[in-house]
Amino acid sequence: MTAVSKALDWITKMAFLNILWLLFLLPGFVVFGIFPATSAMLTIIHKWLKGETDIAVFRTFWTTYKKEFFNSNKLGYLLAAAGYILYLDFVFLISAADDFFLYLTVPYLVVTAIFLLTGLYAFPIFVHYQMTSFQVIKTSFFMMLLNPVQTILMVVSTLGIGYILWTFQGLALFFSFSILALVVMMPANRAFERMKLKQQMLLAKQ
Repeated sequence: MTAVSKALDWITKMAFLNILWLLFLLPGFVVFGIFPATSAMLTIIHKWLKGETDIAVFRTFWTTYKKEFFNSNKLGYLLAAAGYILYLDFVFLISAADDFFLYLTVPYLVVTAIFLLTGLYAFPIFVHYQMTSFQVIKTSFFMMLLNPVQTILMVVSTLGIGYILWTFQGLALFFSFSILALVVMMPANRAFERMKLKQQMLLAKQ
């Protein structure tokens, strides 16, 4: 297969996957569909990155959506609740006295940055490992700390793709969420491989 054919094949797959993600928001009335649809999309991308390019996309998506409906919503709304608390803290800070605001601004920004960076790993870890929601969040935190290069790649790629999609908004229907999922999943996969290699090296020394 030529490079052009491969590129066209990936473009078609990513567009189809993005449309599936949008369609599968509806069975969960959007608010309960977004997290299982995201889990299903990341599961498929994870398989593609491992070389499993011949899987039945629709069947895999639907099977994962049903299987992870409860657990993905549990994880998603735990993160959403934490994000909402941070938002309330922000509202409190901007309404506080000037001196008090200045003292707490830096700690608040640090905590918010840690939360956002941890959140980037949450659903990739959810689809890669079999863990409870709290284990996923804890593992995401340590994965973020131990893989700074991959974390930076996630942030830069996400911001870059976000800028492109904002500039060319006609692409959003076909590529927005699937491309964002891809640029998050690729560095996450490298982080998983690094951690696996480290674990193997530790076991070999014992």
